[in-house]
Amino acid sequence: MGDSGEYRNPTEVQMSQLVLPCHTNQRGELSVGQLLKWIDTTACLSAERHAGCPCVTASMDDIYFEHTISVGQVVNIKAKVNRAFNSSMEVGIQVASEDLCSEKQWTVCKALATFVAHRELSKVKLKQTTPRTEEEKTEHSVAAERRRMRLLYADTMKDLLANCVIQDDLESRDCSCMVPAEKTRVESVELVLPPHANHQGNTFGGQIMAWMENVATIAASRLCRAHPTLKAIEMFHFRGPSQVGDRLVLKAIVNNAFKHSMEVGVCVEAYRQEAESHRRHINSAFMTFVVLDADDQPRTLPWIRPQPGDGERRYREASARKKIRLDRKYIVSCKQAEMPLSVPWDPSNQVYLSYNNVSSLKMLVAKDNWVLSSEINQVRLYTLEEDKFLSFHMEMLVHVDATQAFLLLSDLLRRPEWDKHYRSVELVQQVDEDDAIYHVISPVLGGDAKPQDFVILASRRKPCDHGDPYVIALRSVTLPTHPETPAYRRGETLCSGFCFWREGDQLTKDHGIVWARGRTGSAPLKKDFFLFFSSSSKSYPFIEERLENTEKQEEKYSIHISIRVHISMYFLPFLSMHAFYAVETTLHL
Repeated sequence: MGDSGEYRNPTEVQMSQLVLPCHTNQRGELSVGQLLKWIDTTACLSAERHAGCPCVTASMDDIYFEHTISVGQVVNIKAKVNRAFNSSMEVGIQVASEDLCSEKQWTVCKALATFVAHRELSKVKLKQTTPRTEEEKTEHSVAAERRRMRLLYADTMKDLLANCVIQDDLESRDCSCMVPAEKTRVESVELVLPPHANHQGNTFGGQIMAWMENVATIAASRLCRAHPTLKAIEMFHFRGPSQVGDRLVLKAIVNNAFKHSMEVGVCVEAYRQEAESHRRHINSAFMTFVVLDADDQPRTLPWIRPQPGDGERRYREASARKKIRLDRKYIVSCKQAEMPLSVPWDPSNQVYLSYNNVSSLKMLVAKDNWVLSSEINQVRLYTLEEDKFLSFHMEMLVHVDATQAFLLLSDLLRRPEWDKHYRSVELVQQVDEDDAIYHVISPVLGGDAKPQDFVILASRRKPCDHGDPYVIALRSVTLPTHPETPAYRRGETLCSGFCFWREGDQLTKDHGIVWARGRTGSAPLKKDFFLFFSSSSKSYPFIEERLENTEKQEEKYSIHISIRVHISMYFLPFLSMHAFYAVETTLHL
């Protein structure tokens, strides 16, 4: 609790630093390397407050810098543990700058870091965090999906780089205007001294990141012959520790230069003694720089001429990473209100579309300002209106085995067997074990002249830990193999699916949601949905009677259905109360 009596997360740590001339670069702005050191220190203190033991930095997710910080301004950093797993935890960091004279404040960046608790003599088992606010519940829920993406990050990037097709324009460029990549190469060595290490004798992750930013800036400067500004850092992943007395060799080179930005690759290796021939790979990262003019607009950069062999490979991979980075930033980082209903499906964005699919559903679940509108036969209907969004939330309790319900609901090919709103379902592509794309056709409804069809990405997740839900998330995507046709009216859904928990879990919620967006009035949609809700609820006593006559001891599970669609679209194919009842009936037959 804070001094004012208001709730404060017990793992929250705040740091405020006045930016002095010794902290700045040639432009009189706070060095990003110094900022990374402060970020890492604040996040580490938060992690250790939760763990109760020393912690080390394992990784730092992508960071996008939105604002620079000038000398004389104040940096305010806030860090707190979003979620703890077995021995690792995700720490969320928010960085803002403050002008003491004008009292203005700006958001600088947000970051997510993973820390691992470490004890010398015993294995660490971290206690779970208990989210209380809507923000904490959202971050706690989505953290499991982010952890899944991190664990797959290396293999995912390798596959995407291998499959990403980029136009090669090297031969068409004017060689006289190109800068040889070798001219940008930088190599520097640092001796790890006690001030660079933490209380365990390991080098601070933030210190290593600061050294990496330093050599990357030098490499970028050699290309543009100016003072570059760091705009983004791709995920840092620490492969191993380094200690006091180690020598760290930092290497940097410009991999590729685009019209207004350049990618610099940085590698860190460690060795103990000068005579050692083997060097340990500590870390690698890719940093994106721009050069700003007097009006803070990006300048046009010279082209880079890569060296044959590895240089050309790095050149093409940098182009592929740029496309992947833009897709990832757009899908993962942008606000839900800015997302189009359908996103083109592509191998370069499939991991991030799957992440967005599941996290959107979880974020909607975590909202705490739902209003109860009606209750019929123990099925409750809630509504939520926010800006352009209209959401419906239904909740009920069913008596079925969770695993069977999960398998049934996640297999859309079986949906027409028990849901009248599905006329036919075609499996278009089995992306992986947890993701698939379907083409769904619904029957003609009401006064519609044509049936409606959907191209749907279905993402399913089993619980990551006790208290987590089973998740089946659906959203529209576009495929060149399945364009709109005159025979059907193409429908789209931005977020839909099912969530269900075992009854009695601390985080149990049993509800279904519709999230609608549009410019037209919401009153007709509310009326139509309420009539459908009332009609569907009439069969609930019959289902309860069947369950009471069942001798088998079943587990109780709460089910949540969530859908986000355009307000003018027909949404019932993805939010059918028949889904609730049919699951119970099917599994009990």
